[in-house]
Amino acid sequence: MSRQKNQNYKGHGVSKGKEREQRASIRFKTTLMNTLMDVLRHRPGWVEVKDEGEWDFYWCDVSWLRENFDHTYMDEHVRISHFRNHYELTRKNYMVKNLKRFRKQLEREAGKLEAAKCDFFPKTFEIPCEYHLFVEEFRKHPGITWIMKPVARSQGKGIFLFRRLKDIMDWRKGTAGKKLTSLEAQPARSAVNPSGSHDTKNSDDQKDEIPVENYVAQRYIENPYLIGGRKFDLRVYVLVMSYIPLRAWLYRDGFARFSNTRFTLNSIDDQYVHLTNVAVQKTSPDYHPEKAGLQVAEVPILHPGCTRPQGCKWMLQRFRQYLASKHGPEAVEMLFSDMDNIFVKSLQSVQKVIISDKHCFELYGYDILIDQDLKPWLLEVNASPSLTASSQEDYELKTCLLEDTLHVVDMEARLTGREKRVGGFDLMWNDGPVSREEGALDLSGMGNFVTNTHLGCVNDRKKQLRQLFRSLQAQKKASS
Repeated sequence: MSRQKNQNYKGHGVSKGKEREQRASIRFKTTLMNTLMDVLRHRPGWVEVKDEGEWDFYWCDVSWLRENFDHTYMDEHVRISHFRNHYELTRKNYMVKNLKRFRKQLEREAGKLEAAKCDFFPKTFEIPCEYHLFVEEFRKHPGITWIMKPVARSQGKGIFLFRRLKDIMDWRKGTAGKKLTSLEAQPARSAVNPSGSHDTKNSDDQKDEIPVENYVAQRYIENPYLIGGRKFDLRVYVLVMSYIPLRAWLYRDGFARFSNTRFTLNSIDDQYVHLTNVAVQKTSPDYHPEKAGLQVAEVPILHPGCTRPQGCKWMLQRFRQYLASKHGPEAVEMLFSDMDNIFVKSLQSVQKVIISDKHCFELYGYDILIDQDLKPWLLEVNASPSLTASSQEDYELKTCLLEDTLHVVDMEARLTGREKRVGGFDLMWNDGPVSREEGALDLSGMGNFVTNTHLGCVNDRKKQLRQLFRSLQAQKKASS
């Protein structure tokens, strides 16, 4: 149900009797001046709204959400780009708490084998509230490397590695005595609402708003898979249209982000070795956005059309081909299947606490690290993945990603709701796993069941979209 309008509410998308199908134009608003603005401005029939004008579609930032969501009346067709309490998944400490809780729930309800499917995040403690538990674990494993991350910042800011308890004690002294405001404080247990989610008034995932904040201490993955001697992580895009029921789409394209410097554990203070964020790597003296992050001699060229990575990035298709040439297709299928499990389990872990409003959708950026055993690890989930391009190839990927996101959100009301593929997006979960084959699901034995995911596979999106919209037009004509 839409919210009831009262004198405190700002209305948006009021249709004045017109149904969405009859709408001559779609009024959009955004404050992001990057690839997103280009895509929105070039979309046929979409009109930009500025300042206080009424809008039908708002790609908002999370600070607007916190300040305005509860006071905004939205008509049936209106859509905004975040769920109200998205931070349950996208703040590092909440993500781990929800995953730990979900793992315990699975162990109770389905046994240890099923619960073990949640073992895809490193051992993590929230500091300072779990400091004593952390110290206990630290002393059990002397000499290993840990990584400290602020819970609500991005782009590598505030992260450091350490091996001595003295380092973390020095850090604690540095932050002690600084008074936290109510916004900066973590919600106490009493601030948890009846649904189990954290009080939205006291917390949010808005980046860089919190000068003093809690950290997580996490075991550092000391054996990352290396290509050309360099560490990398993967950025993968998942679009969630609904949490109840859970409806999630996986994008075929993504990229591997490489560090600019060869990996070694001998220099844990060198951020160019250990942090793969583009925001960090582009400050390296020898970084160039359109030049190779890896030298030709260091990585075999897979086929004549496979060029070197630009701006320390490889597209996922290239990465998948490289792994298949080194380890064979079966090992690669297993790795990508394990990644599918990460996407689904992480979303299920917050399914009951996220406020599933029909006006909301969210494009998440997952950061995945692969180790030498080809095991994927979830590092974090971003509510506002960067939409600023670091190279021409990156611009093309993000343009296609955003165009296809808008196709799935479907403000134009062209889709039937039965589609399993829209452009580069494949429907991965629709209140249950989605089969690659047509027909009903056989969940009893899962014998020949193949999940409808194609991460790192060919993305012939233009051809697919042409066929899809031609078919939809034909169906519309036939029924009229």
